[in-house]
Amino acid sequence: MTSLRLLCLCALIAPAAAAAEVELSFYGGVQSAPPSDISIRGDDVIADDDFEQEWEGRSGEAPIYYGIRATHWRSPNFGYGLDFAHNKVYPKDDELPAGYDVLEFTDGINTLTVNAYRRWSGLFGEVTPYVGGGVGVALPHVEVTNSGSETFGYQITGPAATWIAGASYAINDQWAVFGEYKGTFSSNTADLEDGGTLETDIVTNAVNFGVSFNF
Repeated sequence: MTSLRLLCLCALIAPAAAAAEVELSFYGGVQSAPPSDISIRGDDVIADDDFEQEWEGRSGEAPIYYGIRATHWRSPNFGYGLDFAHNKVYPKDDELPAGYDVLEFTDGINTLTVNAYRRWSGLFGEVTPYVGGGVGVALPHVEVTNSGSETFGYQITGPAATWIAGASYAINDQWAVFGEYKGTFSSNTADLEDGGTLETDIVTNAVNFGVSFNF
């Protein structure tokens, strides 16, 4: 459902493009995340709990890590657009604090950002370096189960940001492939079913490979 909504948002960019270039990009890759501090606040069995959680991405496991991007290039070198990333994090080695059966964002720690881009067309033949960055919102699937509560569902949990550096290679006038580094940050305050909250800031790092269609 989230991906379908994103595609609808991406489609809104096309009518405004006029003679400018619109680019749709689809990517996957390998994504990881460093440890983050977690604060649980509530009145259930586990309350006022603070701990550090180690994460891993497991990018190739279902649901896989992926992203969709729509960019409106207003000039040969400057553009803006939307980027949806289906990041995800699992507890490293399945290790959880005592009392927790599930604590993860595997469907996933999603982000939707509005980005600006700078590219350098024509300097290296068919290879075009680019950088970008933007801000938006985190839309994670929150999965937390302890002895007294089970939380399972999508929420808007706070602000998100992303930064990107990579290069694309033009196959022809419409198709290109690309590789890039992409980092994301999300500040999350999630509501738990027991009336408490979970707070954590999560950073993900990804090496992406993808394909773009230009029109």
